[in-house]
Amino acid sequence: IVEEDDVEIGACTTVDRAVFESTIIKKGTKIDNLVQVGHNCDIGANCIIVAQTGLSGSSELGTNVTMGGQSATSGHLKIGDFATIAARGGVSKSLEGGKVYGGFPIMLQKEWLRLQARIVSAFKNKNKEL
Repeated sequence: IVEEDDVEIGACTTVDRAVFESTIIKKGTKIDNLVQVGHNCDIGANCIIVAQTGLSGSSELGTNVTMGGQSATSGHLKIGDFATIAARGGVSKSLEGGKVYGGFPIMLQKEWLRLQARIVSAFKNKNKEL
């Protein structure tokens, strides 16, 4: 495990050692309590990873990535620089940087919020007929 300067790792967090190369946590990254970092992950500089997040093996996070509580990645994918994953976001594919994502399956957070509003609206309208 390679841990660079100014990295903070919270209580009950597990960082798996690499199988072939190294699990890397770059400088300035802050990892909250109860986080699972899988083998061979490469976490970029100045990332923030919040409680109950799980990174599957060989996930790569760019610089300044933020992952909200209970979010997760499947393995062998890349998240671009300055991306934000909202709480409970399920990352199942590689993502561009500089955008805010959420939900499962993962999508832009703005689209996910619109979808949730439509579902609630449809549910309320259907119940009025009952």
